[in-house]
Amino acid sequence: MHMPDPDKTVLSRRTEIIAALRRIVPGEGVIAEEEELRAYECDGLTAYRQLPMIVVLPETTAQVSEILKYCHGEGIKIVPRGAGTSLSGGALPLEDGITLGLGKFNRILDIDYDNRCVTAQPGVTNLAITTAVAGDGFYYAPDPSSQIACSIGGNVAENSGGVHCLKYGLTANNLLGVEMVLMDGEVVRLGGKYLDSGGYDLMGIVTGSEGLLGVITEVTVRILRSPSTARALLIGFPSSESAGDCVAAIIGAGIIPGGMEMMDKPAIHAAEAFVNAGYPMDAEALLIVELDGPEVEVDELIQRVDMIARENTAQSVRISSSEDERNNFWAGRKAAFPAVGRISPDYYCMDGTIPRHRLSDVLTRMTELSEQYGLRVANVFHAGDGNLHPLILYDANTPGELDKAEEFGAEILKLCVEVGGVLTGEHGVGVEKRDLMGEMFTETDLKQQQRVKCAFDPTQQLNPGKVFPTLHRCAELGRVHIHEGQTRFPDIPRF
Repeated sequence: MHMPDPDKTVLSRRTEIIAALRRIVPGEGVIAEEEELRAYECDGLTAYRQLPMIVVLPETTAQVSEILKYCHGEGIKIVPRGAGTSLSGGALPLEDGITLGLGKFNRILDIDYDNRCVTAQPGVTNLAITTAVAGDGFYYAPDPSSQIACSIGGNVAENSGGVHCLKYGLTANNLLGVEMVLMDGEVVRLGGKYLDSGGYDLMGIVTGSEGLLGVITEVTVRILRSPSTARALLIGFPSSESAGDCVAAIIGAGIIPGGMEMMDKPAIHAAEAFVNAGYPMDAEALLIVELDGPEVEVDELIQRVDMIARENTAQSVRISSSEDERNNFWAGRKAAFPAVGRISPDYYCMDGTIPRHRLSDVLTRMTELSEQYGLRVANVFHAGDGNLHPLILYDANTPGELDKAEEFGAEILKLCVEVGGVLTGEHGVGVEKRDLMGEMFTETDLKQQQRVKCAFDPTQQLNPGKVFPTLHRCAELGRVHIHEGQTRFPDIPRF
């Protein structure tokens, strides 16, 4: 993998740039000392690290605007950063760039129950939105496993999902409006407190744009009434294939659960040791299926799912009888990633999406790849929408194991595309999947995507080196010959 060559002219002006930023953001808002910069050298993809030239922590939209306007005029690159929980290297700093952290944008600005929406600054955590409205019987549906830490601005940048996205949709389906600062400092508003707006669907372009188009400074999301009843089934299976078949059978029966998650045996054992959720330790695979809605509807659907599970060779079925028990079922799944961290020095968390009916085939092939590469894999899936999160276990201290883990991960992602899926479900492309974009898109496709970026950021100063395997200069993208005006990237520093 490669990143843009550092601009030595910019690096030579570092002292001048620091002084200019401190005039815009006084006090402790500019970080320039090496030891303090270490906290920003990577995001959740910790295999790749790079000290940023400078970190700036603005507190107002006006400050963000002034920072971008200054950097635009001086030719300085910007890497936006939320909570740093990204697992694709989307917030990986640049040696000659400024990391713009939005951690101080941490206030909920407005709760509007009449329009059923919340307006928040981008640094507000996902879970904080639900916490703010739960007392009045509302919640925010998208719930990534990192919801206690990940920011709502980062959720918009990556189009995050979560266990309830099967029924209630991804961030894109729950986002109503954003305030965003463009690279030249212009502040724009897209959408508002309503479901649709006139003109082009710029909200659809911005959601999942991974910090390449602008810096989000305000987010408006819709909130939902909490369901009157929610119950969950904990179902153990003798194989991952039978669990996958059960997922397809439930959806095929016209049942759309509030959430449907799957874990294989290594993930089950790791989660149980960590949380003591009462998972069946003899199961090769586990499904958690949650039904929500009116009580009479939930009771009926619980019976139907129970029957479908037993028809698909389920060896154990537990149905929650209380809210505490339902939450306990989910506790292990929500803690799966840190739980796996206890059984392996390192793990590589993948993210690909496949058609649901190919789940059994993909699981079988992943088992073969695990044997081929000699690395264990623990599987955690948003089974209902086919979003896979294989966790490849390795030891970075063992020479060659990280390389093998990356090769194994690349094969999984190629497999996802091969069976009709996509490279990412919610983690984004960043640097992790950037060099695999050619597996899914033609050169013409990638050029067209870059034209969109050029419309927002013609100088290509926002998060360069991410998403696109080859960076074309905007002036060249209108030409017929695609090999003119290309920039190849030198190696990304890897930990």
